Amino acid sequence: MKKKLNIGLDFLIDKLTNSIENVISGDSFATEISLITISDLKKINKKNHWNFDWIFEFKQPQRDIYKLTIVNNQTVVQGLISLEIKQDHVYMHLLESAPFNKGKSKLYAGVPGNLVAFACKLSFQRGQEGNVSFLSKTQLIQHYIESLGADHIGGRIMIIQTIAALKLINKYFPNEK
Repeated sequence: MKKKLNIGLDFLIDKLTNSIENVISGDSFATEISLITISDLKKINKKNHWNFDWIFEFKQPQRDIYKLTIVNNQTVVQGLISLEIKQDHVYMHLLESAPFNKGKSKLYAGVPGNLVAFACKLSFQRGQEGNVSFLSKTQLIQHYIESLGADHIGGRIMIIQTIAALKLINKYFPNEK
């Protein structure tokens, strides 16, 4: 199996919302996060303007891919995250908003924040105190410090610790305490 380089995550936190928010109307939509299926992945590819090889990611046995969808509309994937449960934290391998949720003409804001909050929530569920780590692109280190409350611990390694994790979870999952 071919080995991929760890180039670092480069998602932008466009806005911390209570769910995801329609950019034009400002309406918020409740979301669900669930494991992706192989049938979902048939539409998630470079031909459909996704940046990453999610099939490769899906085939990694230690990783789980989660999809973000709007409640009652699970056929339209708003974003994806690849997570690995480590001994003392959750590691984020990849995170990507759907092509229609990127750039100036995006449809929904809040997708990346929602997915990161889910990673923090999963860490708490696994008894890891909300701790999440990831590699950042160098130019985004300060962005993650400011937007997520992440700590830069050296090189390109970022961690989200308990207090910052709780803030994200309380923002995106206020009814799940």
